[in-house]
Amino acid sequence: MLPTGTASDRSADGFDAARAFARHIAETRFEHLPSEAVERAKTFLLDTVGVGLAGTSDANAARVLSAAAGWGEGQDASVWGHGVRLPAPSAAFVNAYLVHALEFDCIHERAVVHPMATLISALLAWCERSSRSGRPVDGSRFLTAMSVGVDTAGLIGAATKSGLRFFRPATAGGFGAAAALASVAGFDEETCIDALGIHFGQVSGTMQAHVEGSPSLGLQIAFNARAAVTAVDLAQAGLSGPRDFLNGPFGYFALYENGSFDPAPIEAELGRVPQLTRLSHKPYPTGRLSHGGVDGMRRLMRTHGFAAEQVDSVVIHAPPVVMRLMGRPDVPEPPSNYAKLCLPFVVGTSLARGRVDVPDFGTSAMLNDPAVHAYAARVSLVPDGNPDQNAIAPQRVVVRLKGGAQHEVTIEAIYGHPDAALTDAENVDKFRRCCSYAAVPVPANAQDALIELISRFEKVEDVAVMARLLPAPVS
Repeated sequence: MLPTGTASDRSADGFDAARAFARHIAETRFEHLPSEAVERAKTFLLDTVGVGLAGTSDANAARVLSAAAGWGEGQDASVWGHGVRLPAPSAAFVNAYLVHALEFDCIHERAVVHPMATLISALLAWCERSSRSGRPVDGSRFLTAMSVGVDTAGLIGAATKSGLRFFRPATAGGFGAAAALASVAGFDEETCIDALGIHFGQVSGTMQAHVEGSPSLGLQIAFNARAAVTAVDLAQAGLSGPRDFLNGPFGYFALYENGSFDPAPIEAELGRVPQLTRLSHKPYPTGRLSHGGVDGMRRLMRTHGFAAEQVDSVVIHAPPVVMRLMGRPDVPEPPSNYAKLCLPFVVGTSLARGRVDVPDFGTSAMLNDPAVHAYAARVSLVPDGNPDQNAIAPQRVVVRLKGGAQHEVTIEAIYGHPDAALTDAENVDKFRRCCSYAAVPVPANAQDALIELISRFEKVEDVAVMARLLPAPVS
């Protein structure tokens, strides 16, 4: 059982979420983690490393690295798959971009947060720097930091009741990264509050980049990963931050989440339900909100035995967040980032090719495929009336065939959700595919070494060894 909050977590204005998180971060130890949380931590560590390596093939990855390399020299930490070392904040920045660049990183669905993109990039950079300073971080401390970081990001998101105004994967995700670093740094409760408060002053990321399908979406993840490192560095140096950075009149919930905050999930679950166990895989490199349509079509095709060419129309009855963020129209020659966030295009890709994977969004030929656009034209969305502004499911998929037959399915847990999880074999298969998609494909022996290391991560004496196993091409 993890440490839990007490009645003293209530301020005069109600529940003091900042204090509750700080205590949780400061007091949680590896022995408090249930075995399921440890195993899920290793599962999503492997997943995150894989999607980050695949992200080296993103069209803007080299540009991001080039810019970051101009911000100062240093040997603190590795840029994954590039053979370059940078100061820890810059390495965290680049690696966070790589993790989110392909829209393939895991998600906490209830929170609408991608916690690992900010967290792992910042945490591994910190641990590499610490190792080079003669203070290695062992695997059990790393996994503990992962757990409290995901708890923080996930429950900040889960406590929010408004629709997305700012890009929550970056904003709440950054708090998760700062929490993980505060944990691994061994901060006491007061210094944890300082670190998170200082981080709050740097929180950034609006939904405008998502609306436009802009590649700066991944940069917003990167900004907050870098901010987490600098915040914890400043707190460690003795600087203080605002105390009421979550509940205050100008705190996170008031400014970023439109004042819509229900502390019940934090009070009920912090220290009791490890949020690592509530993470969902992304089986497809697209917005998670599109996965219900793909999953529903595949279930119907398996159950009723019809082929894609028989499909006349597909109607997806979707919750509000899916309508807002994935209901954009299919357009000719869509940019890759737009296509991944366009539900008709994603379902059209699945119908035209029988798959949805990284290569399907990598070239103009794929993005302009007439077959994909023809199928996308048959896909429409209608609102399902769900009052929850952040719910991803349930979704109902209705398909009408050219012969007139109609089939439908309602999906409560979309493929990749913990209640419809990828198997261990599927997780490893995704990792290996991601390695093959890297700008410089990862050799099989290096893949094997990473899989083996992460499988016993709680026993690793210095987690910086993982970065040394990442491929580092000379040119």
